[in-house]
Amino acid sequence: MIRRIAIAGAGHAAGQLVTSLRQYQYDGEIVLVGDEPYLPYQRPPLSKKYLAGDMPAERLYVKPESFYEQAGVELHLDTRIEAIDRGEHCLCIAGGERIAYDKLVLAVGSRVRRLPVDGVTLPGVHYLRNIGDVDGIREGLESGHRIVIIGAGYIGLEVAAVARQAGLDVTVIEMADRVMSRVVSPELSDFYQIEHTNQGVKLRLSTGVQSINGKRRVKSVTTSEGDDIPADLVVIGVGIVPNTELASAAGLDVDNGIVVDDHCRTGDADIYAVGDCTLHPNDIFGRDLRLESVHNALEQAKTAAANLCDKDVAYSQVPWFWSDQYDLKLQIAGLSEGYDEIVIRGNPAERSFSCLYLRDSRLIAIDAINAPRDFVQSKAIIAAGEPVETDRLADPETQLKDLAAASR
Repeated sequence: MIRRIAIAGAGHAAGQLVTSLRQYQYDGEIVLVGDEPYLPYQRPPLSKKYLAGDMPAERLYVKPESFYEQAGVELHLDTRIEAIDRGEHCLCIAGGERIAYDKLVLAVGSRVRRLPVDGVTLPGVHYLRNIGDVDGIREGLESGHRIVIIGAGYIGLEVAAVARQAGLDVTVIEMADRVMSRVVSPELSDFYQIEHTNQGVKLRLSTGVQSINGKRRVKSVTTSEGDDIPADLVVIGVGIVPNTELASAAGLDVDNGIVVDDHCRTGDADIYAVGDCTLHPNDIFGRDLRLESVHNALEQAKTAAANLCDKDVAYSQVPWFWSDQYDLKLQIAGLSEGYDEIVIRGNPAERSFSCLYLRDSRLIAIDAINAPRDFVQSKAIIAAGEPVETDRLADPETQLKDLAAASR
């Protein structure tokens, strides 16, 4: 009988795990250990509504403090785990404390990738990963200030949109030759580049950073081309790195993530892992994936909770993601890499359209811009993995759900 479950990490996945365990009527002890001083909270709003000041901090929390009290959760916040002692079934905490477990769930997430240039520690230079990061950035979001954003991925462009709407002078520096190059097609990159340029953002593509400059505070950013860009504020968004060190030191398999099976179990039967930190099998795409998405974190947490409660549930999901920039909601389902055909559904000029990606006449992904119905209905087609009629895909009058039914 499992009497004590410890959760290492206190992010979104951890909050869902607690909820799901109690929903499955698990009545044993739950211990939650997190290195931030906050209850589990949502990260996506940090670079969107919270940064813009449109969402108070209390609305970020997955559940209020009273929920954890009623659920009988033992909280250890602002607490760093130094090691996992698999033999003794315990977590070794900074300061010498040891927290015992019967089963352990690693929900340790990821951290920002650091930029290896001089000046990154100057006041006014920020990464964006947690509440404290955003609070620091917000202090400099004043109309007329000059902000330089390093990285044109989701985070960088979301910050650019908020900053422009707040009246800042915005420059985005990106090493790749197009924005969001890791996640969207050239066609969609072009659409967003035009959008940001029209909003007044200055994009410096195919450009690196040589240094960040200043004495008491950041004053400028020097590019790889030698240009000096004035800056009152700098935000760095160059990707994230999975937190695998605890697992690796404990002898668990790690390969760009903590390796788990489709039940979210590691090679140790008493240790599970969920969220950004995991490398897991996906039978829809036929390969192992590490996904940086809220959807993956929540669904893996539900899967782990089910299996901890003897429900024998396998994780099999179509990945999905989203990004809010200005009045554009980008919703992505599936994985577009390796496509051999792209279909544009709708008119980009109307700011409501979809890019559908196919391989061997099978839909593998969709990027939907202000087209939520397309996004929702496409998931069943992607999951089915059957050939579809591409001419019908392009017709906005054709409901994708009808194509989904035909592909079954």
